[in-house]
Amino acid sequence: MAALKSRRALLGSAVTAGGVAAAGAAAFLFRRPRPISGQFVDRSAEVGHAIRDGAASSDNVESRRIPAVIVGGGIAGLSAAWRMKKLGFEEFVLLELEDSAGGNSRSGANEVSAYPWGAHYVPVPDRRIPLVAELFTELGVLRDGRWDARHVSREPLSRLFIRGDWVPGLEPDASAPPSQADQFRRFWDRIDYFRHGGEFTIPARRPQATAWLDSLSMRSWMVAEGFHDAHLRWYVDYACRDDYGCSYRQASAWAGVHYFAAHPGLDLGFLTWPEGNGWIVKRLKEMVAPQLRTGCPVTRIERRGRRLRVLTPSVAYECEAVVFAAPTFLAPYLMPWITDQLPSLVGFRYSPWYTANLTLDRPVRESGAPRSWENILYGSDGLGYVVATHQDLTAPEAPTVWTYYRAMARTDPSRARQSLLDASWEMRKEEVLSDLEQAHPDLRRCVSRMDVMRIGHGMIRPEVGFLTSSERTRVAELDGPVQFANSDLSGISIFEEAQHRGVRAAERVLSRLGFDRLRDASD
Repeated sequence: MAALKSRRALLGSAVTAGGVAAAGAAAFLFRRPRPISGQFVDRSAEVGHAIRDGAASSDNVESRRIPAVIVGGGIAGLSAAWRMKKLGFEEFVLLELEDSAGGNSRSGANEVSAYPWGAHYVPVPDRRIPLVAELFTELGVLRDGRWDARHVSREPLSRLFIRGDWVPGLEPDASAPPSQADQFRRFWDRIDYFRHGGEFTIPARRPQATAWLDSLSMRSWMVAEGFHDAHLRWYVDYACRDDYGCSYRQASAWAGVHYFAAHPGLDLGFLTWPEGNGWIVKRLKEMVAPQLRTGCPVTRIERRGRRLRVLTPSVAYECEAVVFAAPTFLAPYLMPWITDQLPSLVGFRYSPWYTANLTLDRPVRESGAPRSWENILYGSDGLGYVVATHQDLTAPEAPTVWTYYRAMARTDPSRARQSLLDASWEMRKEEVLSDLEQAHPDLRRCVSRMDVMRIGHGMIRPEVGFLTSSERTRVAELDGPVQFANSDLSGISIFEEAQHRGVRAAERVLSRLGFDRLRDASD
C-alpha cells in the first residue's frame, strides 16, 4: 500500500517519543458504541468457486464468431484491449466476471468521495518505462514531457505511528542512534549497488548475474548482510507485505531487492487519484467500451480444431485466439486440454487480502505529524490507510474516506482464504477498528460506515525460487492460440507489469492473426 517515500530522509524532523494525549479520552471510552453500517461488497468468490468446481456450461447459447477474445478485465486485459484498438484492431471482446472491470485496481464512490478498492498509485515513471509514459500521454497526465501536478501526490506523503505518536516519513530521522542510521545507510548503499547493475528493471527480466538472490529469502539475505536493526527489518517486511502480500521471510531476496532497486535513485513522486488506479481503469474502460462485457464469467474454453470456443452463460464466442489475462492458476479449470502444455503451476501461489473503506463524518483527534496521503502503523499486521480526499486542497478533515489495507501474510494462503470466507463482516469491522484505534482512540465515534472487499487471490507471491523457475518461464513463453497475460507471469503484481504483459499478449495475438497494422507499426 505505501509508497515508502522517505528512504533518503535520515536527516528529517525529529521523532517525538511519547503517546497520544490521553486527556479527554475517558469521556468517550464509556459511551454507548455508535452503530456503524456496512457490508461485504465482493461476489466473485461464489462465481469463481462454482467454475472451479466444474459448474456446467450450457451448449444451448447463442454462438458468435469473432477473431479474438480477451478473458479478464483487470489492468492486463484492459491494456491488451487498449493496444489492439490503438493499432486499429476492433474485432474482439473483453470478458470480465465482475460487474465492473479493473481487477485489483477497482474503485468505488459514495456521497463523500471516490475511493480505491485496491491499487492506489503508480510511481512516476522514468524514460525506462515507455509504455506507461505512452498511456499517460494519451490520458493527458503527461503533457510536453511534464507531469500534470494535479495527478501527482501532494505533501505530506506519509507518516508513521510509532511509540504513541505520528512522525513524518517511515524511516528514522536525525535523532536515531548512530548504529541505526548506519544500518539504513548501508542498506541503501547495497540497493544502489544492485540498481546500477542494471538487472532490476521494470518490466522485470529473468535474473542472470543476480539469480542467486532468488535462492534465499529477503530475511536470510538481510541476516547475511548484517542488517539486524529492528526498524530496518520492519521497514523491509512492510515493503514485502505491501507489494507481494507475504512477509520478508517468504519473499525471495531478489523480489525484496527489486522493490527498492527497480525505481530510479531520485524519487520522482507518485501518480494518484481519490479512486486510486481506478481512475486509470475508468479511462481505459471508456476507450474500449464497445468491446467490454462485464458480469460475463467465462465458464469454459474449448478447442475446436484450429479454433477456440469461449463459453459464457449467454454467448459462445468462436474465435481464433485468446488473451488469457485472468490469473494463470485458473487456466486448468477453464481449459483442461491445455494442461499437457503447462507445468504443474504449484509455484503460482497468491496472497489473500482485504480492504475496507471507512466513511468518517467527524474528524478524529490526534497529535504529532499532520495527516498524510498514507498513514502507517509501526508493528501492525495491517498496512495502514490512505485518505481519499488528500489531493483536494480545499477538502476539510471530515467528511472523508479512509481506505485500509490488510494482507493476510502471517498465515498459509489457503488457510487465510478460508478465513476470509468464514469471518463475518462484523468480525472484520472489529479487526479494522481495533488496529486503527491504536492511533485514533476516538475512531468509533467518527465512522458512520465501513464496507469491506475480500480478495482471495490478490497478487502473486514471489516466494524463494519462483522468479528463476522454469515453471514461470514456460507459461510466459507458451506460444499458441492462447496467450497468457496476467502480471503473475512476472512474479511481481504491479501496474507496470500488468500493462506490459497485456500489451505483449495483444501484439502476439495480432501477429498470429496476421494483422497488417501490427507489421506496419514494427517497420
